[in-house]
Amino acid sequence: MRMPASVRRHRLFAGIAVVLLAIPLAGCTAGAGEPSPTATDTASPSASATATPPPPPALQPELSASANLGYFDSIANAVAATNPADGRAYIDALVAGGFDKSAMQLTFDRTHVDLAADFVQFSVQFNGECLIGQYGPASGGYHSMVAPILGSGTCLLSVTRQIDW
Repeated sequence: MRMPASVRRHRLFAGIAVVLLAIPLAGCTAGAGEPSPTATDTASPSASATATPPPPPALQPELSASANLGYFDSIANAVAATNPADGRAYIDALVAGGFDKSAMQLTFDRTHVDLAADFVQFSVQFNGECLIGQYGPASGGYHSMVAPILGSGTCLLSVTRQIDW
């Protein structure tokens, strides 16, 4: 009795899948009795000992917001480590880092009933885009992103405080 075509096709595909999965694994194991290569077999002599650490991130005003996100993050993470709930501290640190204060927005640190805000958001318009940071217990720590400028010409949707210091 002959098997239906669907069963034959299923077995054929299952057999091909087993073969395809086994091929990459065949090169990963050493043969019986062969020593496995170690890291010292292929490592270059003390290449990492002479390597210099990469330079710290720096503001690159001629580049895009995306290219400067790492620098923005390095500043914001330093503030988050020392004074996370103070929105002014983020703005002051970003200004000290070379960002334009007049291009920034900041949400309130306190609610209308004088409780600590769940999170603080801050932004900088930079080369036609927005660098946006957020820190707070309700957001699980620090997060950032690059986003387009909103139709309103701003970066943040929420009500923001005046940066008048």
